[in-house]
Amino acid sequence: MSYDFNTIEANWQKYWAEKATFNAENNREKPKYYVLDMFPYPSGAGLHVGHPLGYIASDIYARYKRHKGFNVLHPQGYDSFGLPAEQYAIQTGQHPAITTRENIARYREQLDKIGFSFDWSREVKTSDPKFYKWTQWIFIELFNSWYDKDADKARVITDLEAIFTKEGNANVNAVCDEDVEPFTAEGWNGFSSKEKQEVLLKYRLTYLAETEVNWCPQLGTVLANDEIVNGVSERGGYPVVRKKMTQWSMRISAYAQRLLDGLDTIDWPQPLKDSQTNWIGRSQGASVTFNVKDHEATIEVFTTRPDTIFGVSFMTLAPEHELVQKITTSEQKEEVQAYVEATAKRSERERMADVKTISGVFTGAYAEHPFTKEPVPIWIGDYVLAGYGTGAVMAVPCGDQRDYDFAKYFEIDIPNIFEGVDISEEAFADKENTIIANSDFLNGLSYKKATKTAIFELEKIGQGEGKINYRLRDAVFSRQRYWGEPFPVYYVDGMPQMIDVAHLPIALPEVEKYLPTETGEPPLGRATVWAWDAKNNKVVSNDLIDDTNVFPLELNTMPGWAGSSYYFNRYMDPHNVDEVFSKEAINYWKEVDLYIGGSEHATGHLLYARFWQKFLFDRGVVPVDEFAKKLINQGMILGTSAIVYRISGSNTYVSKGIKDEYETEELRVDVNMINASDELIPEELMSWQPQFKDAEFILEDGKFIVGREVEKMSKRWYNVVNPDGICEQYGADSLRLYEMFLGPLEQAKPWNTAGITGVHSFLKKLWKLYHNGDVFDVTDEAPTKDSLKTLHKTIKKVEEDIENFSFNTSVSTFMIAVNELTAQKCNSRVILEPLTILVSPYAPHIAEELWQKLGHSESIATEAFPIFEEKHLVESTKQYPISFNGKTRFTLELSLDLSKDEIEAEVMGHEKTKQQLDGRTPKKVIVVPGKIVNVVG
Repeated sequence: MSYDFNTIEANWQKYWAEKATFNAENNREKPKYYVLDMFPYPSGAGLHVGHPLGYIASDIYARYKRHKGFNVLHPQGYDSFGLPAEQYAIQTGQHPAITTRENIARYREQLDKIGFSFDWSREVKTSDPKFYKWTQWIFIELFNSWYDKDADKARVITDLEAIFTKEGNANVNAVCDEDVEPFTAEGWNGFSSKEKQEVLLKYRLTYLAETEVNWCPQLGTVLANDEIVNGVSERGGYPVVRKKMTQWSMRISAYAQRLLDGLDTIDWPQPLKDSQTNWIGRSQGASVTFNVKDHEATIEVFTTRPDTIFGVSFMTLAPEHELVQKITTSEQKEEVQAYVEATAKRSERERMADVKTISGVFTGAYAEHPFTKEPVPIWIGDYVLAGYGTGAVMAVPCGDQRDYDFAKYFEIDIPNIFEGVDISEEAFADKENTIIANSDFLNGLSYKKATKTAIFELEKIGQGEGKINYRLRDAVFSRQRYWGEPFPVYYVDGMPQMIDVAHLPIALPEVEKYLPTETGEPPLGRATVWAWDAKNNKVVSNDLIDDTNVFPLELNTMPGWAGSSYYFNRYMDPHNVDEVFSKEAINYWKEVDLYIGGSEHATGHLLYARFWQKFLFDRGVVPVDEFAKKLINQGMILGTSAIVYRISGSNTYVSKGIKDEYETEELRVDVNMINASDELIPEELMSWQPQFKDAEFILEDGKFIVGREVEKMSKRWYNVVNPDGICEQYGADSLRLYEMFLGPLEQAKPWNTAGITGVHSFLKKLWKLYHNGDVFDVTDEAPTKDSLKTLHKTIKKVEEDIENFSFNTSVSTFMIAVNELTAQKCNSRVILEPLTILVSPYAPHIAEELWQKLGHSESIATEAFPIFEEKHLVESTKQYPISFNGKTRFTLELSLDLSKDEIEAEVMGHEKTKQQLDGRTPKKVIVVPGKIVNVVG
């Protein structure tokens, strides 16, 4: 009977779907285990073979845990809001919901063909109003919360209002805007409703503020830093500029220290932890205030080196700093304005990465040194960012390379306070002994003492204080897009009001076009039915807006990371219409036990999700403040691109072996046109794209050979391999095994379709082990010791490999086991039944088929994992070296149960011993049981 993988896989995929085999129950009788993949964005291109790598690994582990008796939750869904669908809608007019629905159907079809044990009954889609109802609810909860520094947690805003009513804000230690004015209880109680709302907005965990953002005019939206590459939008390659806009922001900075501390409590990859640590960027130093000469203004800077205060030669403001326009002199106005406009065209990431370019402009204004009262020139420079720290730095050229380069370039005076002092990094590591010289009252002090003294003296004159600073900034939460979660917000007298949860979700309205309006409003500005009737609690026509009962709704939408910041919790109770999830569900599943996904999300999704989890924990919604105990970053499967060589300035292409005879340029072509010998048929290329229609080809030995290069698998490089074709030709089990066999899970590895034949041959050999020709041939005969040994060493190795996520070595172990059992002619049920279970997590379709043939009517999915018994690996015999006068002459396999006398008798009675002695009587026989026998003659 041949291994008909296509029929087998289709049958079992249908069985799993009909029987709901992998649906998890909130069952307290079993221990729980929650395995999660970072859910995909459903693009129109569908999956390529690189995408399922992490899914296959998580599926193996989920299946293994079921075999180990766990109640496994292994859900899947779609991160289905996104800019690509919106861009397609702009280009074609097709509603993003239609595009997304079609893409999801395509993804689901592909995922099902690979045989994942997902619980599809819990599927979520972030663009489904039934899902984003709860995204809106969490937003409202954030709006109705503030961060109490003393309690080190978020509290409800009504607690803060109660404090204000009784005692004002003098004793409130909260994370809030810096421009909060002090007021008494009497003052608070005298404020108008609008004034109270304005004050509270400065404390809320989500708030409206004028913020520097990355604005992409062509896309008509704000972009996050990770959506910008080399100063242009990742999507479309459009220019991006910096501009100020009133935006919703999330006060993630309130959680900076807790986000750092939490990293010590979770089993995540160290490089990922390092990325988050650097992104949060905790630094200790001092806040220093400089007065601006001839102005009422002051400039606050944060420095980690307050001991260098006497080395300040100039100050640099970010070009976007609010003081730039106020303090710039008339003589410098034109030059400063031109520089500010030029800087606006560069992204923050680009400015941070550019350490070589020196640029800046003098404002004409001066600050006053807090101690010497000497004038300090104020410059602007794009290496200073408005959103980092205070947007201003005090420059100490003699102690900082970038400040030094800037000062030298613009010929600014550089007083050397470190003359004669070793200021190397190694020297400053010795905080007790490094001496600070030429620094007034800090002169001669060690670095450590100088730092404390400088802070003390700054506090004494009211121009500074010790401070801990974080690089982490509040997250801009508004997007000028259509295809995103609508805010549950309407405006009364310009102040935001939250819509009650009873009236959620607020669903996206219909619009005629998905572009911003001609007056620059976001796409929702085109909606004609987008106003809130506060009396009847429903969305109504804009024509009814009267600012008495009917008010305008928010026109921005939420960013893509909103839904992905809590979706893992929603999986626990996805159909609950009354609450985000029940206490019963969240207290049972608690958190994700194993999360697998890409490292590229380190400072995006994974940081925001940790922030939301900690907030929900503070508010008593979830029982733990970290959402994933263990996280693994899977490596990337790389594509092997195909390269043709075009003679420069022509439409003639030369084969790889002779390309060096010409001046050529490289073009990548579709790998699906290339055979296993790297050969391309020119006619296929000519019909592939119009540019090749009239191409000419110079062959070598009658063939056209392409170059190959391993790089990221991408449509851009035409090196994408579709899993559908692999499943059709070799089967899903072959795909699963091959992706694991390629190498360690965390490492990048190149795909080579030709290599899959090896694992496919293994599966055919596995199939034959259970068959004798066309007959299924498994007996109840007792297994041999060798077969038991093979089985149990395989159980031991596979269990160790799965627990260590070393899936590639498991595949090798299976191959060795099948080879050994085949050589042993093993067909014993005692061996082959447990072997089927061992293989099941990796190749579930063939395992299910064999399990059924073994006489079982239920799925193999929850059968107990085989138990390793060491006794089968203990050797019962020993290959003894038999020596004569210290020289080994032959070997003899003897039982380890024999006594010394019995061993001696076996050796002396052997024919080869008699030949060696040739009738002589030995003087003695030395026997070391389990080691050697030496006949001394």
